Amino acid sequence: MHLAEGVLPAGQAAVWFVPAAVAVGVGVRGLRTQTKEGRQRKIMIGMVGALVFAISLMPIPVPVAGSVSHPCGTPLAAILLGPWVSTLVAAISLLFQALFFAHGGLSTWGANIVSEGIAGSFVGVGAFLLSRRMGFSLFVCGFLAGFLGDLAVYAVTALELSLGLFGVQQIGREWLILFGSFLPVQGPIALGEALLTGGVLTYVAKVRPDILIHLRVIKHPPEPVTPVTPEGASA
Repeated sequence: MHLAEGVLPAGQAAVWFVPAAVAVGVGVRGLRTQTKEGRQRKIMIGMVGALVFAISLMPIPVPVAGSVSHPCGTPLAAILLGPWVSTLVAAISLLFQALFFAHGGLSTWGANIVSEGIAGSFVGVGAFLLSRRMGFSLFVCGFLAGFLGDLAVYAVTALELSLGLFGVQQIGREWLILFGSFLPVQGPIALGEALLTGGVLTYVAKVRPDILIHLRVIKHPPEPVTPVTPEGASA
């Protein structure tokens, strides 16, 4: 999702700033609301922001696509902070990465926000909420959120690249080629992000369920497993 400077035509790069600016604006308003909830919320926002910045700064080149692959962090951020604030966190991370690490570009900042911030956050949290309603465990819900959210980032990146490089002609074919070029590298990374997202949620629910309750991820602590004797009777 770190499209480099000059990869997209100037006109298309500018268009992507429109949805990015709207999402960031809503995220700023959401951030102001959340920071009024107390010190614990502020600490969580800072920790999640640092996590997104760190894990999305580990590039693995994808020469065919002209970009790089790496974990995103926004699916987990969206679960903990909400998708709008997660998009804002991604935007700040992408800006610092472009300015100080030459990782992504300023002209493509809007497009990168749309892919990592909007797509990763909303697909991730959508998968999480839907799977929770279906009754899956917290780990499975986090796993699906991390996996689908991660792949959504690169699906949108492939769309941005195909539009920028080839226009609207044969967009389906070019998108499939570009998205397919990401998959050999991004597939295992998405699996790792899925395990990370599910594992973090499960671990926090076990050792500090009050955090997830405060963040409205879960409504009550998970029920402890009742030990069973060899005869099958409860201990």
